[in-house]
This record gives sequence, structure tokens and C-alpha cells, in this order.
Amino acid sequence: MENEVTLNAKTIHWEREAIEKLLLADLRERRAARRWRIVRSLLWMVLFGVLIWVLFADALPTNAPATPHTAMVAIKGEIADEAEASAEFVLPALRSAMEDKGAQALVLLINSPGGSPVQAGLITDEIHRLRALHKKPVYAVVEETAASAAYYIASSADKIYVDKASIVGSIGVLINGFGFVDTLDKLGVERRLLTAGENKGFLDPFSPQSEAHKQHAQAMLGQIHRQFIDVVKKGRGERLKETPEMFSGLFWTGEQAVQLGLADEFGSLDSVARDVVKADKLVDYSNKKNLAERFAKRFGAAMGEGAVKALQVAPSVR
Repeated sequence: MENEVTLNAKTIHWEREAIEKLLLADLRERRAARRWRIVRSLLWMVLFGVLIWVLFADALPTNAPATPHTAMVAIKGEIADEAEASAEFVLPALRSAMEDKGAQALVLLINSPGGSPVQAGLITDEIHRLRALHKKPVYAVVEETAASAAYYIASSADKIYVDKASIVGSIGVLINGFGFVDTLDKLGVERRLLTAGENKGFLDPFSPQSEAHKQHAQAMLGQIHRQFIDVVKKGRGERLKETPEMFSGLFWTGEQAVQLGLADEFGSLDSVARDVVKADKLVDYSNKKNLAERFAKRFGAAMGEGAVKALQVAPSVR
């Protein structure tokens, strides 16, 4: 009987220890899970904060120094709607730079092959307006390239500085595209195009190009080309040493551009700030497109326009 009692006591003691171990293990697991949930929440908060900073850092307001400095606005890449070198982004940067009381002058840092004559015209008109309003000089500094629409903008500056190997000029206009009429014939494909208005199929790549359409397009190009030439002549004035090829669409090295009067002197961003503006400190006012803006615009456009866009052909200054 005594052995049986002892055995039962040992059994109860073992069961109690087993239950206690299970409860302790469960408690440890709960604590570990709670700690992991806290850590995971903190990690998500940090990640979310970093993401917000990356998306909106460019949109956060910055205070330019009130001390004398040289204001700089970059015009880089294609000059086109929604690009970083579009009027949408360049104009606010120009205004901020010229309105700052510490800015002694504005330098346009240009490296662009050209693009839209409309965007170039908007930027050029605003440069003229701001210069007259704030009485501050505007200089253009060309890095690798200032061609076509980029030179259109550069010609509005008081002076143009280039590197001797820069590419400058290409004062011309073009409309480019493809014609697939013969390709369709060879493939046995029939083009079916219905229009209301005899010229609605103008520049359709799958239809033959009529002489009337060609002449109309050439007349438009000629008019835009004349506008381009007028802007250059007005901006460069008597410095321009005009030649028969100057407005033909050719481009030149920086060294040749200085000789032709398309540019004034050799110089860089730093040398112009130091030696011309006499304000070594540079402040970049460029308004860059951030990811949040790009996503919002694309989402809005997708919702508003749908998934299909019609083929559009626009003139390009190149």
C-alpha cells in the first residue's frame, strides 16, 4: 500500500512538472511571438518612413541661402512634355531661382539633343519675362550638347559658354515617321480607313502620302523653322556671323560655334559662377520629377483615358 502511495505521488509530481514545463514553454513562445510582432511592426514603420522619404524628398520645400550665390537650373535630356526638361518642371525652377534675393544671376546648365519647339518656346518666353522683371543676367553653359530645341533655349541667354568640344546648333525642324503601304501589299493586308473630313488621315503611316499633304506638312515645318531662326537672330544679334549653312540643321563643335557667333566664350558652370557672376556658391533650383508624381499622373491618365491611345504625330525641333 505504501509503495502504491509513493508511486502515485511520483506520478502526480511528474505530471505537475510536465504541465509546468509546457506552460513555461507556451509562455516563452507567446513572449517571443509578441517581441517579434513588435520588431516586425517597427521594421514596417521604418520601411514605410524610408519609402515616403524616397518618394517625396524632391517635393519637400528647400530654403535657398539668402547670401549671394549663383542660381542654376539644369536642362538635361529630351525637351518634351512630362520630361524633366519640360516647361512643367523648368518654369517653376526658373521662377524660384530668379525670385531669390540672394541669386546674383541664373545659369542654365544645358545638355540636351533637343525636342519640342512648343516646350522650348514656353521656357524661352518665361526666361525673357523673368529677366525683365528681376533685372538679373541669364547665362547658358553647354556641357556635351545644346542642339535644336536646347539651342533655342540657350539663345535667350545673355551669353552662351561652351566647351571647345561641345555640340552646338542643329537649327532646323523635322517631322519623322514611317510608311508601310508597300509592306501591307506584300503581306496581302488591306488597309481600311474611314474618315469624316478628307484630310483626317493626314500622315497616316498605312496610307499613301499625297503631294498636297506633303506640301502642307512642309509649309508647317517652314513656319516653325522661321520662328526658330527669328528667336536665334533676336537672341544673338550682331554677334551672329551668318553663313548659308547656319540655319540648315547642321551642328558644330563649341570651338566652331564661338567663331560663328553661336556661342560667346569657353567656360564651365564653375568658371562662370566664379569669374563672371562673381559668386562661387552654386545653388541648384532644378525641379526634378519624383516617383510619387510620376505614379499619380500615370494612374490618373490611365483612369481618364483608358488603355488605348491614338497615334499622334507632332513636329520636333532636332
